Amino acid sequence: MVSLKPSCVYVSLLLFLLSPTLVFSDEEDNLLQGINSFRQSKNLNPLSKNDNAGCMADEIAEALENKACGTMAGPSIITSSTQPRYANYPDILKKCNIDINTTTDGVVLPVCVPKRVATLVLTNYTQSSYASYLNNSRYSGVGIGKEDDWTVVVLATNTPAGTFSNVGSVVRMSWFLVVVMLVWCGLWTG
Repeated sequence: MVSLKPSCVYVSLLLFLLSPTLVFSDEEDNLLQGINSFRQSKNLNPLSKNDNAGCMADEIAEALENKACGTMAGPSIITSSTQPRYANYPDILKKCNIDINTTTDGVVLPVCVPKRVATLVLTNYTQSSYASYLNNSRYSGVGIGKEDDWTVVVLATNTPAGTFSNVGSVVRMSWFLVVVMLVWCGLWTG
């Protein structure tokens, strides 16, 4: 049996507790909890984490990290003809492996708060024009990203145009449904 020196155990534990992923994860979870409490007060279902929306939020926050707080303001509605102006949107979709057709019902909500003071970040989402998006029952999923003073919330829906699904997943699902229908109708025996 290997025994570790107590000092190694303490240093390892300290490094684990201070790791950025743990700290950031808690910050994102706390923001999500605050947003969901806000939604609950409006009798809305809580938002659930959407990994692909989270990837997009992380990438947009990274693109904003060196921009001054006053440079960007307001939501960015994603439609078939408009895309977020914060970063190179096609590159973000490719990096996150997201099918562009599954983002058109989403919305990107960037907030800049110096030092990302948690209560001020939450207030910027719940006590501003962003509250109308958080009050909307059509949104069911969320991704949260942050970098420096920026926090980015990406809201997703459960509609095909708002799920932020991976490239090819919609096509695979469509082919699956076609095969099921052909088998069910007796037109294909495999």
